[in-house]
Amino acid sequence: MATKAIKQPDIFLWTGTDKRGIKVKGQARGSSPSLIKADLRKQGIKPLKVKKKSKLFDSAGKTKIIPKDIAVFFRQLATMMAAGVPLVQAFDIIGRGHENKGMRDLILKIKYEVESGTTLAETLGKHPLHFDALVVNLVGAGEQAGVLESLLDKIATYKEKTELLKAKIKKAMFYPMAVMIVAVIVTSILLIFVVPQFEQLFTSFGADLPAFTRVVVNMSEFLQEYWWLVFGIVIGSVVGLLQAKKRSRAFNRGLDRMILKLPIIGPIMVKAALARYARTLATMFAAGVPLVEALESVAGATGNVVYSDAVLQIRDSVATGQQLQFAMNQTGLFPNMIEQMVAIGEESGALDNMLNKAADFYEQEVDDAVDALSSLLEPIIMSILGILIGGLVVAMYLPIFKMGAAI
Repeated sequence: MATKAIKQPDIFLWTGTDKRGIKVKGQARGSSPSLIKADLRKQGIKPLKVKKKSKLFDSAGKTKIIPKDIAVFFRQLATMMAAGVPLVQAFDIIGRGHENKGMRDLILKIKYEVESGTTLAETLGKHPLHFDALVVNLVGAGEQAGVLESLLDKIATYKEKTELLKAKIKKAMFYPMAVMIVAVIVTSILLIFVVPQFEQLFTSFGADLPAFTRVVVNMSEFLQEYWWLVFGIVIGSVVGLLQAKKRSRAFNRGLDRMILKLPIIGPIMVKAALARYARTLATMFAAGVPLVEALESVAGATGNVVYSDAVLQIRDSVATGQQLQFAMNQTGLFPNMIEQMVAIGEESGALDNMLNKAADFYEQEVDDAVDALSSLLEPIIMSILGILIGGLVVAMYLPIFKMGAAI
């Protein structure tokens, strides 16, 4: 016998006035307007209008959940709990007021599961796409130690710092890539549509073309005839690269190792990996997670396979009784400064504090490097664009200058 699907509560939009007479509005889930009004009165709100939210309007909302949404969720949850709001009620308040439909549904699912008696860590573990093992472990540690409020604040800070660091890295990579893509598109348009017009003009003159112009014309003819092959190779290469990155750890290891050795981008990626390592380990250690277990979670948070493998190597060394500083030194990937800060932290019993200071330092280094990179790349990119576009223009006008000189 087939089980009947449980109907999810409808979403209602409401407006009302609070105890001070100030008009407020929001949305809530329920089975009827009367129940929504009763719930609002319990919260000290006098309902004025309650109406069912249109499904068409609701489905048009943003549904994709991004890491920034998760970071904001943890900050809101930490703030609510610090204010003394019960956990389940905090979920209801945050979910009800969220503009992102996907995030709203996720929060309310978590609320229903927690209400049914499941621990928050177990509930978050059921959604690995949005809550990684590190977060689940931290929440579990907070629940077991009875310090969930403090741990949620640490998770919120960790997520905010991590997302800020990611934004800086994207800023460093996005600008040059965007400009180069535009340059390729503009050059392709000129070669396919503009150069042929000049070629017809030159053919009518019957004069020999300069060598530079001949090269550009040959490129144009090749691109006109085999444009599908060129774009097919480009798209195939991009798709193949993405698939290899998704499926092969060996490929990722080689790619990340190459990126770390690049002259300008490499140092930024190294500092970013060090900042993630220090920040994640500090957060885990401050939460009372054993060092070996913490290092296992840290390995997946470095954002680089080379450093991830190094952290796993450190974990194995620490598990045999070796000090963290010596284990880090054996990998050959950590600067002397962070090793010395870890050594001081181990000796003084303030490892989490020293790691946080190291993370702050490397995050600032990444910020300064990104700003310097942006200033350096602007003239370089403008020069490249000038050479590409200017070279095509010169190639097209050389025969005209040549004929003008002959006359």
